[in-house]
Amino acid sequence: MSNIHPTAVVSSHAEIDADVKIGPYCVIEDNVIIRSGTVIGPHCVVHSYVRLGENNQLHAQVVLGGMPQDISFNGEETWVEIGDENIIRENCTVHRSTNADAPTTIGSKCYLMSYSHVAHDCQLGNEVILTAYVGLSGHIEIGDKAILGGHVGTHQFIRIGKYSMIAGFTPVRKDVLPFCLLGGDPVKHYRLNSIGLRRAGIKGEQYKKLENVYRHLRDGGTIEDQGGTAEIDYLREWMLAPSKRGIYGFLKA
Repeated sequence: MSNIHPTAVVSSHAEIDADVKIGPYCVIEDNVIIRSGTVIGPHCVVHSYVRLGENNQLHAQVVLGGMPQDISFNGEETWVEIGDENIIRENCTVHRSTNADAPTTIGSKCYLMSYSHVAHDCQLGNEVILTAYVGLSGHIEIGDKAILGGHVGTHQFIRIGKYSMIAGFTPVRKDVLPFCLLGGDPVKHYRLNSIGLRRAGIKGEQYKKLENVYRHLRDGGTIEDQGGTAEIDYLREWMLAPSKRGIYGFLKA
């Protein structure tokens, strides 16, 4: 294939669409699937058991599909699945899952900045942004359009709700509510992610209703009887779902 640099080492057992571009000194192992329009920069490694969708961009020295850093893992066939139109910047790493029935998953249109790490069994939605040096431990669930600031570190088995934003350098040890900003010392939810929500079209009366529910929760109310919009219904279901680490509280007004 003319789009593969002559110094790249590409397995004959990899399934690669004809227009995929693979740069110098890359290694593509067996049992890899790479779909149309994807561009892989120099010195990247795509280990076995990775599925890459269409129009992804891998910058220099990205490593996908490394074995999970889990001492209980015994080398089973497990996968990484990545959607379409993601940008994965220099030295980012993504590890395979430990569960043969549930791959490590990254959705579409995500932006994983330099030196970010996605550990085994993580589940990322669409349009998630991991800023430089974010470290995701294993078994983390991140909703659509969440943004994690630089150097954020996370505990295993936490949930980060959609449209949330986490301040840089925050250590995240509990679940992060959808639609909220998280940060500070001690770490708290301190208000709605108003700019992100309005950019997403959640504004006017729709935003005011969500804001009222946030204040209700901040003041000690419960979520069970709250509803009325798609966002509030999602928030209620999210908060009532099982949590292994608990949910962060609120900065009081």
